[in-house]
Amino acid sequence: NGMFVFVLWDNQMEELLIARDRIGIKPLDYAVIDGDLVFASEMKALLVHPGISREMNQLSISKYFSFGYIPAPHTIFQHVQKLEPGAFARFNRKGMQQKSIYWDIPLTDNPISGLNADECAAQFLELFRDAVGKQLRSDVPVGVFLSGGIDSSLSTAVAASLVPGKLHTFSVGFEESSYDESPYARMVAERYGTEHPHDILSLKKAVSLFPTVMGILDEPFGDASILPTYLLSQFTSQHVKVILGGDGGDELFAGYPSFQAHRIMEKLSFLPAGWRDALNRLARRLPVSQKYASAGFLLEQFFKGAGISPEIRFFLWMGPYGNEQKRALLSPELQKSILRQNPFEDILRYVSQSGLVSDFERILYLCMKMYLQDDILVKVDRASMAHGLEVRVPYLDHNIVEYMSGVQNIYKLNGFTSKYLLKQAARNLLPPEIIKRRKAGFMIPLATWIKADLKDVVEDMCSESRIRRDGLFNPKTVRTMLDDHYSDRHDARKMIWTLLAFQMWRENYG
Repeated sequence: NGMFVFVLWDNQMEELLIARDRIGIKPLDYAVIDGDLVFASEMKALLVHPGISREMNQLSISKYFSFGYIPAPHTIFQHVQKLEPGAFARFNRKGMQQKSIYWDIPLTDNPISGLNADECAAQFLELFRDAVGKQLRSDVPVGVFLSGGIDSSLSTAVAASLVPGKLHTFSVGFEESSYDESPYARMVAERYGTEHPHDILSLKKAVSLFPTVMGILDEPFGDASILPTYLLSQFTSQHVKVILGGDGGDELFAGYPSFQAHRIMEKLSFLPAGWRDALNRLARRLPVSQKYASAGFLLEQFFKGAGISPEIRFFLWMGPYGNEQKRALLSPELQKSILRQNPFEDILRYVSQSGLVSDFERILYLCMKMYLQDDILVKVDRASMAHGLEVRVPYLDHNIVEYMSGVQNIYKLNGFTSKYLLKQAARNLLPPEIIKRRKAGFMIPLATWIKADLKDVVEDMCSESRIRRDGLFNPKTVRTMLDDHYSDRHDARKMIWTLLAFQMWRENYG
């Protein structure tokens, strides 16, 4: 029960068994080189081996610009793979034997619980208390990441009731008010009387941290919230060495706005394609705003997925580049090399593996199998391990995941109310301001920062000379994208950051 990678040598069978935890909280990269198995929890360790080629997997480049990360089992390198979560494999004199899945998320198309919402909420809360209690076991003090969202706030409420003495909670805020959740974190900390150290991520601090944070990433990684996660981990590690995180709540309870967008798109499906195109053009004409979740930015993301299958559409909403935007970015040579390959093959593979028919159930499953395991958990692992901080995730106790897989969808997304069941479970434990507030991701004022102190880094790493030298991207597209963002003609924050992160990775590892 928990997070692990096991590598066990069977001396009698002369065989190595490798296995990864059910959800993918901990990583394992490996390569088979001339009959030898090379493995490590970080890619940089593998790259020390003289037999490991740094040849890039060109399809992985395409996937990266669609998703913002590279889904398992693939990596950025042609001959290196990730072991998938919930999988094990054997290696012997015959080489790597077929990988097997020992556990999968048991979602069903027809969850039958027979319980009402209050009964389900009570059962979930009982399981959650048990998970938190298990993960509080430690020889050293354990704290809680407290962002002010419902996930981390409920973790704090439950942990405070189980810890003798004062619980330590930690948060990071921002100078830009539309991104700053710290008042909500303080509200919960005051209610439960926790020791609550707090830090602020300013633009100056972000710029100083940027090269270091990019240096800990073994692969291109386009999630900008790695910056505040790194700062929070650095700050927290000065006080405790074990922390509880709130990751998994959004995936289990359909908490992302993209789930609500899916419902809206279902209701708009009757509109002719021409109407959808007209609405998309209207969205592009809205004034550009640098605020978190601005209307123009959200509407453009929304129509990016029009006319595409629900599963792929969901990931285009979550990702940095739409199909047309990516085609404009990638060089003709790179596009030609992957012409017959499908960047969304992992979605199709997981859909087949799940056997699910319902669009909503498929999206829930895929969100766990891809976005959670290959983005969220990678971000937290890299940022925390850089400071020797162990992050435990009680929401991802497999007993909770299995229970929530059998809960009816109406208790996850009730109409347009996300995390319905979680809110029911938390109503007697948290202030109503926490339960009723809009979801806010752990994001940074990226649009503004790109035009301010980060601009010199962007111009250097995305200069025409670098782009032409590498031969992977269209220099004209890159220049237009940057100029449009600087002049407020287009909010290209996610696209620019994703490209910048790739360029920084290539500078370090390519």
